Amino acid sequence: MVALTPEHAQRVGEALALIEAEDAEGLVPELLGLFELTDGKWRRDGHQVAEAVYAADTAFQARLLHGLAARYHELEHGTVGRRHIVDLLNSFRMMRAAAEGQPPATRAVLIGLLAEQDVHHDPSGLIRLADQEFADGRALPDAFVAVIRRSYLTVWNGRKRLGDLVARLDGPPVNPGEAWSDRALAEAAELGEDWRRLLTHAATATSTRPSAKWDRTGRVLIAALDADEVRERLLSWLRLAGRPRTGLLLEPRYGPNPNATFDPYNADALRGLTWLLSLLPAHPETARTLGALVETALRKVAGLGPVNPKVANAAVIALGRIDDEPALAELARLATRVTFKGTLKVLNTALDARAEARGLSREEIEELAVPGYGLTGAGRAEHRFGEVTALLEVHGSKAVLSWRNAAGKAVRSVPAAVRRDHADELKELKAAVKDIDRMLAAQSERLDRQFLSRRTWPYAAWRERYLDHPLVGTLARRLLWTVDDTTVGFADGEPRTLADAPVTEGSRVALWHPVGHEPAEVVAWRDWLERHGITQPFKQAHREVYLLTDAERATGTYSNRFAAHFLRQHQFHSLAAIRGWHNKLRLAVDDEAPPAVRELPRWGLRAEYWITGDDGEHYEDITDSGSFLRLRTDQVRFYPIDAPQNSAHCCGGEYRMWLRGDTTPVDPVPLSDVPPLVLSEVLRDVDLFVGVASVGNDPTWQDGGPDGRFREYWTSYGFGELGASAETRRALLERLVPRLAIADRCTIEGRFLHVKGDRHTYKIHLGSGNILRTPNDQYVCIVPKSNPATPQPGYLPYEGDRMLGVILSKAMLLAADTKITDPTILSQL
Repeated sequence: MVALTPEHAQRVGEALALIEAEDAEGLVPELLGLFELTDGKWRRDGHQVAEAVYAADTAFQARLLHGLAARYHELEHGTVGRRHIVDLLNSFRMMRAAAEGQPPATRAVLIGLLAEQDVHHDPSGLIRLADQEFADGRALPDAFVAVIRRSYLTVWNGRKRLGDLVARLDGPPVNPGEAWSDRALAEAAELGEDWRRLLTHAATATSTRPSAKWDRTGRVLIAALDADEVRERLLSWLRLAGRPRTGLLLEPRYGPNPNATFDPYNADALRGLTWLLSLLPAHPETARTLGALVETALRKVAGLGPVNPKVANAAVIALGRIDDEPALAELARLATRVTFKGTLKVLNTALDARAEARGLSREEIEELAVPGYGLTGAGRAEHRFGEVTALLEVHGSKAVLSWRNAAGKAVRSVPAAVRRDHADELKELKAAVKDIDRMLAAQSERLDRQFLSRRTWPYAAWRERYLDHPLVGTLARRLLWTVDDTTVGFADGEPRTLADAPVTEGSRVALWHPVGHEPAEVVAWRDWLERHGITQPFKQAHREVYLLTDAERATGTYSNRFAAHFLRQHQFHSLAAIRGWHNKLRLAVDDEAPPAVRELPRWGLRAEYWITGDDGEHYEDITDSGSFLRLRTDQVRFYPIDAPQNSAHCCGGEYRMWLRGDTTPVDPVPLSDVPPLVLSEVLRDVDLFVGVASVGNDPTWQDGGPDGRFREYWTSYGFGELGASAETRRALLERLVPRLAIADRCTIEGRFLHVKGDRHTYKIHLGSGNILRTPNDQYVCIVPKSNPATPQPGYLPYEGDRMLGVILSKAMLLAADTKITDPTILSQL
């Protein structure tokens, strides 16, 4: 038992005395003080207070109920006192009885309190309150109807009785409290009963897919309205989905914040709205909005996961039902960005159906789905707005919009005449710029995954879909390709050899990879790219090649080169999904999980990265939802793709093959039998996971993290030997540093970039970006701002290496260390 503090004992005594005196008004602040003292939890003698309240007469309980509910409304939203009041009412079981026969004023404050809850787990209390209000001839407030609906969808105990109440409610078509639903309710009320019926029908979308009957009803309701207006209003509502709630709900003590999710009742209506859109004539804005909704619905919420996968899946289904190019383009874009397994499966089904309908392969449909966005040539378009010209150009991974007046002179902002006379066209152009940025990122990721797909193209198809495509061409022209047996890059309007000879024809084309090419040839192509000023969209000519080591030849069937690392689990999980790996979050439970897996069907192989949760004995290392914050890493192995699955306990232990019936074990594939390209690309992925997710590259962990348990690892990783990606970075910096303005202050020695400042000399580790300074190699913690839009210093031969930019920016900062004004950094110098 925990010993009572004098203050706690005093509070308990005063509360008992107030109960005995039946002083409900005085008891309210005393109970709140007691709950604040104990953080909302009864302790040993505190239970006496609850028992005393149970034993009091109903008139006293009614006064206390009213006093607590009234005090709830006096407190500001978000204060802990509000949660304490709800916990008190639940612990006293007064919510269950709902104080039958209470006067209307008491019921009103209690209904107002309940209306701010996400879910109420006592259906009987809700039903009694509703019945009393009905008996008095009063309508239930819309917010109270909303909590009844949400509780019905969530609570299983008493679900049938709550369902009967929901059927009797005459509430709004959707729940108020969300930006989109408030807008929809207001417009439906203004526009008339036909719009209310349409919104009501949307809320009936409770199935996985719309039925034929649901579609027929939807078409009839749309036919009573103007189709264009229906589309415009539905799109305007969907654009507001995911905005901050207009009616904030009380955050529970445990679990996800309901203000960060979709109202579950309204989520059905959102699904219905997407399906109604798919019944209307196709429009580019429809595809754009549905694609954005998918990403909004899959945004991660702490303690929950995706906001609402059902809404995301419904939007994908709607896109699949719209037979036009913008919808297909959104499906193809989302397929490269979405990592949630359930939605990705729906996406794949939709794309496979489109491919089958056109008699094409899945890869071909994804290639043909990329729109040109009105670009002419590769990455350039002019749009006339009266006498003003808008120039849209793709620079690297971004679309840039610039303006010229009637005289052809560049102007810095959108001319007033364009904003006034061409508002709709301007809106569409700005939306296209955002679409291009999103599609460029998606296509760059798709191309980066092509190395393991073994794809080849006929020369004419390659030119049409890649090199000469208005959008994809801006990426393809910055890559190297193999035309028949000749490596080419694009320069001066044509594919060219290393000697700059044009290559204007061929039979088959493939994406070039450095594996299988002599180091001298690879270096020559790096020089060629630099000579032509080409920045590749991702590492290709500078791509790391992971060759089999002597240690791996000795182990035979597994690689240990990325074992014994500590990774931030959620960062690793997200990155693995982006790179095409399947992974299961490790929870601190008595269960098993498979390793992180990348299936390679074109090679008949399955790559595995063995991982386990880190240290279930330290609860500060586990999230509220029970998942480990960190993972420990082990071996990389390869198996035949159809081999039985391996698994290990989530909290650690040996991996073993899961065998069913008379299934026999399958041995791992010897690493020497794994094709060099496959080995290199898989190990590169794993190196990326470690390089990005390792706790060793967190500059704030110089103390070794929780209880200093990771100090040795953090030091060895943060200042140790360079991995393959860091070695690539080192080789590039050896070429870049002499061209920098601070070149006379920089040298590269071993694992570090040395920078001479006026206060000290600094060493920046080329792997982690961590800094040591003179004297005595004292650690300097500089946390870079996370801003991917920050321009890189000078020419770089490839995009995507954020650590390279971090190292260069730190070098420039420290070379002028007397100009540093940040007090946190100055205190370390």
